[in-house]
Amino acid sequence: MKYASLIRVVALTVAFGGAASHAQAQNGTAAPADGEDRVLATVNGDEIRRSDVEGVLETLPPQVRSMPPQMIMPMVLDQVISGKVIAQQAYSQNLQDDPEVKEALARAEERIVQNLYLNREVERRLTPERIDEAYQAWRTENPPQPEVEARHILVASEEEARKVIERIKGGEDFAEVAREVSTDRAAAAQGGDLGYFTRDQMVEPFAEAAFAMEPGNLTEDPVQTQFGWHVIEVTGKREATPPALDEVRPELENSLREEIVMEVVDALRADADIERMDEAGTPAEAPAPQDGGEAPAQQ
Repeated sequence: MKYASLIRVVALTVAFGGAASHAQAQNGTAAPADGEDRVLATVNGDEIRRSDVEGVLETLPPQVRSMPPQMIMPMVLDQVISGKVIAQQAYSQNLQDDPEVKEALARAEERIVQNLYLNREVERRLTPERIDEAYQAWRTENPPQPEVEARHILVASEEEARKVIERIKGGEDFAEVAREVSTDRAAAAQGGDLGYFTRDQMVEPFAEAAFAMEPGNLTEDPVQTQFGWHVIEVTGKREATPPALDEVRPELENSLREEIVMEVVDALRADADIERMDEAGTPAEAPAPQDGGEAPAQQ
């Protein structure tokens, strides 16, 4: 993206979304890295501090934030100044008392209160015990998969593959033959070693042959895949080690958060006196409930 386009992104983002986004960003904005929240500009006596500019910067698209600070910070400051002069002019006309503003503020307050309530309920109910319970359920639903450890030699034709089998059965070292003739050069550098893998990590003909073999076995016949002809030796079998709780915690917590939100909303709706009206203002039949009811988006 050209710099001129980036400047336009900055200008439009700040001008049309910056004020609300900035207010939200400041609530969670850390202090400047050097600990000094310097005044970067004044507009008719009102100060604009570094934290104000950084708060707006956090709301901008990643391609803008990735620009060098010495380039992006002056651009953002200039737009914050523009926003400040607009706001000052609006306040001078008492637009903060306009019914349109009050209505928008009321809607914003309701959304903020909704999200704050849901966030607090989620944090209260997302206990270590519930996470551990979800983890045990996850392990039951995702049992360890069998794994095979194998090495292979890949060549272009069946004839070449059969010659490789004869050489290995004749006493030649598998790893040395792999380094010499295998066209899978990455594996060849490791003596053909592929390490441990699950069935779904390999193409079907290869996986079928490898999982049917026992450790120490060499394929009697070469195995053909779209990559060529394989000579396979299985060196080990085991069950995959289940991931630790910390490895799947983010996934589990995200799922539990959604589950808890639905619980909260369902309970509140069950206790509420809800009456729907049609367009004419007369009582209307409620639609069939969807799974989890209707929950406001959680931020």
